[in-house]
Amino acid sequence: MSARRLGLPRRAVSQILLTQLALAAGVLLLATGLFLAPLGAQLDDQAMRRALAIAQSAAADPALAADLIATGPSPDSPVQASAERIRRATGAEYVVVMDLDGIRRAHPSPDRIGLPVSTDPADALAGREVMEIDDGTLGRSARGKVPLLAADGEIVGAVSVGIAYDGVRDRLLGAIPGLLAYAGGALAVGALAAYLLSRRIQRQTRDLAFSDIAGLLAEREAMLHSIREGVIALAPDGRVRLVNDEAARLLGLAPEAPATFTGRPLDAVLGTGRTADVLSGRVTGRDLVTVQGSRVLVANRMPTEDGGAVATLRDRTELEHLGRELDSTRGLIDALRAQDHEHANRLHTLLGLLELGLHEEAVDFVTEVVGVHRTTAEQVTEKVHDPLLAALLVGKATVAAERGVPLRLTETTLVPDRLVDPGGLVTILGNLVDNALDAAAGGAAPLVEVELRAEGRTAVLRVRDSGPGIPAGSREDVFTEGWSTKQPRAHRERGLGLALVRRLAERQGGSARAGEAEDGGAEFSVVLPEALR
Repeated sequence: MSARRLGLPRRAVSQILLTQLALAAGVLLLATGLFLAPLGAQLDDQAMRRALAIAQSAAADPALAADLIATGPSPDSPVQASAERIRRATGAEYVVVMDLDGIRRAHPSPDRIGLPVSTDPADALAGREVMEIDDGTLGRSARGKVPLLAADGEIVGAVSVGIAYDGVRDRLLGAIPGLLAYAGGALAVGALAAYLLSRRIQRQTRDLAFSDIAGLLAEREAMLHSIREGVIALAPDGRVRLVNDEAARLLGLAPEAPATFTGRPLDAVLGTGRTADVLSGRVTGRDLVTVQGSRVLVANRMPTEDGGAVATLRDRTELEHLGRELDSTRGLIDALRAQDHEHANRLHTLLGLLELGLHEEAVDFVTEVVGVHRTTAEQVTEKVHDPLLAALLVGKATVAAERGVPLRLTETTLVPDRLVDPGGLVTILGNLVDNALDAAAGGAAPLVEVELRAEGRTAVLRVRDSGPGIPAGSREDVFTEGWSTKQPRAHRERGLGLALVRRLAERQGGSARAGEAEDGGAEFSVVLPEALR
């Protein structure tokens, strides 16, 4: 049944306030009841003990027992006088003295002297002391009964003393106003605390109803796990609050990551590296690029009011591949444009030779031109038997020639056609050759040298260039995402190629290092164990 059907307020803060007030009032009523119950029992016990003490004091007077034996029942007897004196002195409701037959010898109402007592005196006449709450001829009272002993110790009667129960009740009722005052004060303090707490909850819940909060939570879960962007929520202390399904996929986490990694530090989940630095806020900025595994990710981080943060991840791997393909296509277009220009010049030369009737010279000219391109392809295919790598090197050689940079394979280059992951090696080699061409182009004696060989099942790759080289202090930085000495291009970020090279190498259990070539340029070495079948 909803709160509206029950007539309760719909806002969450109002329901919380009413609940807190009801709980405070209930607790106070329960505490008051639990206090009054033992208080009443305590007052009864005190009244009975007081009555017993008065009876014991009266029975301890040896003259009372002697007068009881010596005189008969009479309103003017010394027994009646002694009993009345004790009653007035102690404030008791009555002091009754009886003989062994249960006949009253003293009573506050003289007309009842000589009559049997209204309650059973057997226990007191048998020598036992009695405390009780009982009804008698004078009403309900707290009673104490003790045996009355003669000088020789023989029981000659009993003394019964009563304390009016109305006095006990009056004491109990008199304590209630003070108790209620304390309870009211406690209730007021509790109501104030409940109000302040409800106001704080109102600010935190933004005055939403419980149904609205439940709906928002359901929508949040559905949205976070259905969107195609990775979302990671972090607590102020850096612990993971939430990992949605897409974030687990992009970061290469296990499918059960949302349940497994919640509450753990981010560095323990991702390990140390740029991705953890970006998500934790140690590296700041917008649209930060990072590499996780084989994926290129774009991350943004937004702090929350409680000191935590929410980070989003977008997969840019395909876009990065498209960008690199665009770079390659542009290079090929430039090469084709240059080839077209060169081809036109060669055709004009050939036409001139034919018009001049120099047929033998024309044949030699065509043979030389065709032989250069055929020689390059043959040199590559003789040393590199994998078709993907061979095609890449032939294409890169054409681009290098048009850029005026010779691309040369070393004498030790030899790759059999049994690579486990030729696509991965193509990516590594393509990135290294592109960087080497950029570094060597424009130099006095440009050169790019590629060495690719197999040692058992291990593939060893080295790319050297004649460029300015890499300073010793930056040879590890070049493998960091975003680190580059080149200007960024419009369609993609710089500083990702070498980071991908290292990640791909490490994923296959290998390594990638930067060093210095013999002629002073840069040399990149990649070792891939188990790269060949």
